[in-house]
Amino acid sequence: MFRTILVPTDGSTLSDKAITAALEFAKFTGAKVVGLSVAQPDLYGPLSESAVATANEQKSYAMAQSNVDKIAGIASSLGVPCQTTVMKSFSPAEEIINTAKRFNCDVIFMASHGRTGLSKLMIGSETQKVLTGSTLPVMVFR
Repeated sequence: MFRTILVPTDGSTLSDKAITAALEFAKFTGAKVVGLSVAQPDLYGPLSESAVATANEQKSYAMAQSNVDKIAGIASSLGVPCQTTVMKSFSPAEEIINTAKRFNCDVIFMASHGRTGLSKLMIGSETQKVLTGSTLPVMVFR
C-alpha cells in the first residue's frame, strides 16, 4: 500500500479536493503526506525593476507557504504525519516529480484544471506533464 503521498497544491479549490482526499486516505491507511507548493520566480527577473521582481517573488513564495501551511494544519487536526516544502521553479511539473523522488513518495494526489483549447496550449497542463514524466501512480482530481 502507499506509505508516502505527495500532494502538490496551487491553492485552488480543485487542489483542496486532492488535499482532502490525500489526508483522508492517509488517515485511513496510516500513510504520511508531503505537501508541496511551487512558487514561480518572476518571469521578467533581471529585465524588470529589481525591487518589483523581488516583491513579486516574495509574494509568490508567501502564497506558496500559505498553501502548504493549510495542508499541515489540516493534517495536524486529523493526526496525519505531514511534511511540507515550498520550491521555486519555472516548471511546477518538474518540481513535483523531483519532490516525489526526494521524499520517496509512492503516489501523487493532484488536481487537474481541465483547461482546453488556447489556454491549454498557452499555459500547458502541469498534470499532463506529471502523468507523462513520473513513474509513480498519479490520482487526478477534477
